Amino acid sequence: MRVLAFTLVFSVMNASMFNVVMPTISKEFHIGAADVTWLLTGYMIVYAVGSVVYGKLADKYRLKDLLTFGLIFFALGSVVGLVATEFWMMVVGRVLQAAGAAVIPATAMIVPVRYFSPEKRGRALGTTAIGLSLGTAIAPIVAGLITSFGSWRFLFLLSLFPLIALPFFRKYLDDYRGEAQKIDFIGGLLLSGTVAMLLLSISQGNWLFAVIGVILLILFIIRIRTAAEPFIQPKLFSNKQYSFGLLIAFLATGLSFGLPYVTPQFLSALNGLSPAMIGLIMFPAAICSAFLGRQGGKLADRKGNPLLVYIATTLIFICFVSLSIVVGISPYIVLFILIFGNVGQTFMQIAMSNTISRTLTKDQVGVGMGLFSLLNFIAGATATSIIGKMIEANHGSVHLNPLAIYTDGYVFSNIFSIQALLAVVIIVLYYVQSRIITRPAISK
Repeated sequence: MRVLAFTLVFSVMNASMFNVVMPTISKEFHIGAADVTWLLTGYMIVYAVGSVVYGKLADKYRLKDLLTFGLIFFALGSVVGLVATEFWMMVVGRVLQAAGAAVIPATAMIVPVRYFSPEKRGRALGTTAIGLSLGTAIAPIVAGLITSFGSWRFLFLLSLFPLIALPFFRKYLDDYRGEAQKIDFIGGLLLSGTVAMLLLSISQGNWLFAVIGVILLILFIIRIRTAAEPFIQPKLFSNKQYSFGLLIAFLATGLSFGLPYVTPQFLSALNGLSPAMIGLIMFPAAICSAFLGRQGGKLADRKGNPLLVYIATTLIFICFVSLSIVVGISPYIVLFILIFGNVGQTFMQIAMSNTISRTLTKDQVGVGMGLFSLLNFIAGATATSIIGKMIEANHGSVHLNPLAIYTDGYVFSNIFSIQALLAVVIIVLYYVQSRIITRPAISK
């Protein structure tokens, strides 16, 4: 688990640290802001699709072999990006990185479920949460330091470090593999196309991509219902606990992605902070969530997932309500409030991963947790897109929270008020799932 947490740090960093250098890359290659975003869009699409594909393959192949393939591709993409002389080579490098790095979040979901009993699974998930939080915390700071003292290209060198973990994965993981089965490549391609089109429609704001995505989704549903050995067994979605858990996880992940996305926006627009200062304001909260992640996992093991969900939702609610009131005033107050939100989101990620994993049979773990990881990316893309459009609309005349202090920050106050309301919806849905859907049938 420590080796896995180490690789997660670099996987998470690689996904976000290029945000800092986008303007520099745009100037160096003489391209527009819309074109340079393909470094992120291309990575996000392949990374999201890869997480479910690796999850499916993990039901058939040895996990250590998938990790070997993935980490080598991760490094290969880094080398291509490092020596790129044209922008298209940069995009190819990022896509290759994503094709390899996607094995890491898939593994982070599968290992705790496959190798830990339900009574100890929370601690394992807490360890993976440490890697996620640390990667999120240090990504902007590391990117800023590297670009301050050297070229932004050196960011690609960081993606070579996960190769250090490869011998340890080969040593510690066993030779377990699922039963021999055929891979439904047609179904896999239809699912990949669906996800790619939906993510493109969200990131590019193009309805044509959404229409194509819906068509591919319909074809995918037909395929899994008619194929002898479909890419995803339809019975997985007939599991009400699993399906309802995915819905809750989708909403919770949207909240998680929303906070780190909107925080730099208002700290820059309302408080006038530089990117370096914004990173320092957000750093303590990320570090606190990293240190408390394992404690949250232990709490889930001792007291159960519902308690951790209620604690997480309460912390998130306190964070968003407080931000809706004080947004725009001292950033040091914001620094303190963000701790509640980050810790709550980490606890929520642990609790939902643990809850959903318990609804899956052993032969469904790989693809089931892969879909859970995939849904996280779609939720994140959806949340950031909606929040971005709300900021652009800037309807400052609407005041959802009458206690908001800073009059010029009403648009951000409204966003946080809506997120606080969504936190309440999540806790109600989780209560319904735990009390109604999971209630055993009464025998006649």
